[in-house]
This record gives sequence, C-alpha cells and structure tokens, in this order.
Amino acid sequence: MLPRETLATAEIPGGDTLTLVSHGRDHIIMLGRDELMGTRMQFSEEQLAELTLEQITGPAPRVLIGGYGMGFTYRAALAAIPAAGRVVVAEVVPEILAWARGPLAHLTGSTLDDPRGEVVLCDVAALIDDANDGTSPKFDAILLDVDNGPDGIVRDGNERLYTRTGIARSRDALKPGGVLAVWSAGPDLKFRGRLKDAGFEVEERRVRARPNNKGPYHTIWFARAS
Repeated sequence: MLPRETLATAEIPGGDTLTLVSHGRDHIIMLGRDELMGTRMQFSEEQLAELTLEQITGPAPRVLIGGYGMGFTYRAALAAIPAAGRVVVAEVVPEILAWARGPLAHLTGSTLDDPRGEVVLCDVAALIDDANDGTSPKFDAILLDVDNGPDGIVRDGNERLYTRTGIARSRDALKPGGVLAVWSAGPDLKFRGRLKDAGFEVEERRVRARPNNKGPYHTIWFARAS
C-alpha cells in the first residue's frame, strides 16, 4: 500500500486544520482526519459548474463561486463560460492559492491567470453583501461549495449561508432568473424546504463523485430565482 505524504498544512479561520497530502499520483485535502476533497473525487464539483451554466443564458454571465479548494469548480466554470463572462471565487485560506501554484500546479495550469476569472481572499458572504448593497453588480449564478453541506459546516460563520436569512441574501444578490447552486455530501430535506420558502424553484440532483457512474453520490440543489 502506498503511504500518504504530508505536503503542507493550513488553518481555516474559525475552523479546523487543512492538510494537503499526496497518495501516489493522487492529492487529497484533509479536514482534520477526514477527506474533504481529492483528485479521484472531483466529478460532482465539476458538475456543480457545468450543470449550473447550462441554465444560464446571455453572452456575459457573471458567476460567483464560494470556495476554491482544488479548483475543480472554478476550472469547469471557466471551460463552460462564454468569452465575455466573468467568474469570481471567494476563498478564505491564503495557503490554498499557494498550493494551487505549487504542489497542485499540474491541476491549475494557467487558470489563475485567465482574465475572465478572479480569486478574492474573503468570505463569500462579503461578496454576496456587495451585490446586495450595490458595491458590485448582481450575479447570474452563485455556486456554494464551502462546506460538506448545510449540516457539514467546515468554518464557524458559514452556518448563516444556509439559514432563511442567508438564503434570502443570496436570492437578492442574483439577477432575475439567476441560479443559486449548492453542493452537499448528502441530501437535506429541511434545507430544500428553506430554499422553497425563499421563493426559489428548486431542483435536486444526485451526482456521482467520479465519472462513469462511480463513487458515492453527492447532492446539488439548483434554485432558480423568479
């Protein structure tokens, strides 16, 4: 059996420790003792971007992604978005970007230098607030992949994203017809109910973690604003 090698660690503000490890050709980000994400389980995070952008029309969509991680969702969004579109990522852990340009550079490629994209070191809630108060334009889509789901909070303070108030803030930060997409390790009937209570039309999809119908199922909610 191949041993795991620790490459780097980072502290989540208000949260646990992240550890980047290698396992043969694969890389994994650990949250404490649990696997948070890895290169063998990236398909559902790519689908978060691809399936959302299939629902967005217009020549210049503006997309917000909460959480960079290993960049799976960000790269998929850049691959799917039109040339005039823009993707903004909110990431709270600076070391994540150092890893993206260092030991994970083979995954990152040139995407961090793509003029259509920008990674901002801040809480995604701050960028949602900016769209609400007019500091920045509203978004065509908001993609949240900052936790393991509404009941799998990674960082203190993220709970507000999944409350009725937080959902309403995301809704108000969207343009008419915009989409709020939320990734989760599993289903959550109460959260789906809160999305509906906020006035969203909700579609829930179960997506495999790996392509070719392999790996565990993850859940993605697509909530469309009226």
